[in-house]
Parts: sequence; structure tokens; C-alpha cells
Amino acid sequence: MGVAKRTRKFGAARDLLPDHDPLIGKNDDRRKTEAQKKAALEVAKKKEATVQEVPQMPSSMFFQHNTALVPPYQILVDTNFLSRTVGGKLPLMETAMDCLFASVNIIITSCVMAELEKLGPKYRVALMIARDERWTRLTCDHKGTYADDCVVDRIQKHRIYIVATNDRDLKRRIRKVPGVPIMSVAKGKYVIERLPGAPTT
Repeated sequence: MGVAKRTRKFGAARDLLPDHDPLIGKNDDRRKTEAQKKAALEVAKKKEATVQEVPQMPSSMFFQHNTALVPPYQILVDTNFLSRTVGGKLPLMETAMDCLFASVNIIITSCVMAELEKLGPKYRVALMIARDERWTRLTCDHKGTYADDCVVDRIQKHRIYIVATNDRDLKRRIRKVPGVPIMSVAKGKYVIERLPGAPTT
């Protein structure tokens, strides 16, 4: 008789291996989570590698100082400012010139005119002042008649204006744009902020 071969069964041999982990199949969930982690790491690396686009600053800006603001000053007037001017019985052009000690050009957008017309008879005096032929009228090419968005959009495109407003929310938005001074009505006169060399009191 021949000698019988002594071969261990596969399962018995595998159990003898130290700290054995069962093989992970191709469709195992653990493989999927590893692939997802790798993909997330690659996406994060790509985001770090990409250069973020910085918006181009106007050539007139010298740090926070705007060299484009020279007399005659272009004053972009808001609805709220006109209302306060009427309430304080202030002449628009003369008071603005007294505040800035320079000649001014009052600018009223079509959005401000539309807003004044919508407000009704309570603002009829402000509307009469806005319709004065001495002021420059700007026609808006955007949708809607919300004056605040119109003003912010205009000052972001062209840093040549002083914005005249008493609206707190609009002031907060304008302060985020460097180089744009704000004029407002206070204590029976106009005051200016963020204009280098101008009196603030």
C-alpha cells in the first residue's frame, strides 16, 4: 500500500494564521468608503491648488484713498436723503456745496424717481425737488426699481460717486465698498464720512 498524503484542509490551515482578517470582496462597503475618502481628499487638494480669483480694483484706488473723487463732486442721491432734506427745509445744492466746500453735480437715477412716484402724495415735495432740471438724470438698464440695489451696483462699477443717503442698511452696504464716501442729513446740515480732507462736523 502506498503512503497516504497528509494535506491539511484549507480552512484548518487558514485558521492557524495569526490575526487573520477575512478577504474583502470587490463589492464590500468598506472598499466603497475608502474610495469615497480618497475622492474627497483629491477634491480638497484640487481646491487648495486652485488660485482664487481676486476682483480687479479700480485704477483710481490708492489703498483706501480714491483719487477719482475730485471737484465737481458727483453726488448720487437716495430717496431717504431727499425726504430728510425736505423735512429739514434745506436747499439741496447749496447745502451740499457748504458741506464739501466745492462745486457739486447732483445725480438722480430713474430708480429713485420711480420710488418717489410710488410713495404717493406724502413725498410730492421731494418728487418736485427730484424733477428739477438742474440735476443730472441717469437711466437704469437693470430689472426692477429697488433704488438701494441700483446705488450699490453703480458704485461698485464706477468709484466716482459720493452717495447721499440716511438709510442705515444702505450705509452698511456702502461701507463694504472702499473709496465711496457717504453724505447724510444730521442736525440741520449735511455731514460727510470717508472723504479724505473733508470736514465731518
